[in-house]
Amino acid sequence: MGCTFAKTSKSGSAQDLNHAGEAPGAPPAQDPRIPLTVRQKFSISKSWKAIARAMDQTGVAMFVKLFEENKELLALFEKFKHLESREAQEESEELKEHAVSVMNSLDEAINSLENVDQCIDYLHSVGKRHRKINGFKSEYFWKMEDPFLAAVKETLEDRYTENMESIYKTTIHFIIQTVIDGFEGTQQKNSA
Repeated sequence: MGCTFAKTSKSGSAQDLNHAGEAPGAPPAQDPRIPLTVRQKFSISKSWKAIARAMDQTGVAMFVKLFEENKELLALFEKFKHLESREAQEESEELKEHAVSVMNSLDEAINSLENVDQCIDYLHSVGKRHRKINGFKSEYFWKMEDPFLAAVKETLEDRYTENMESIYKTTIHFIIQTVIDGFEGTQQKNSA
């Protein structure tokens, strides 16, 4: 159990192993730019389907939590900066519209994890778009991490296991850092 042996040829020598120590025909090596294993990407893709079915409520819950923890950020949003109470925020069509837009961006990123160049380019473009927001600072992106995780946990309920929490934390960290790279213009050119 847990032991891997190299196959031997007729001459008795071990067959060539690829650079990852796997037999020929094994899945390709994981792209190091995405900090998830193939199994983790599969798990989040499967789990995300439940989030995608509840995009509105998850997004609104995320923003309500964001504003509870960071009241100063509300001033950045012209259309709903006047919404002081939780109830007003939960009922606001303007906030819902923005929340769904952000959730759609997260959806695009998570659904493109298999195409690393496309995923990174998309997240960089999201970061660049935020340069237009007067007074926006890159560190504000990090303030989304905990509200995002809390909203996902609320939506997934008992499907939000310790393992899924770890995968979602890794994923949102990757997404936020890549968006920040786009915002700050520090992204590297993707080599094909």
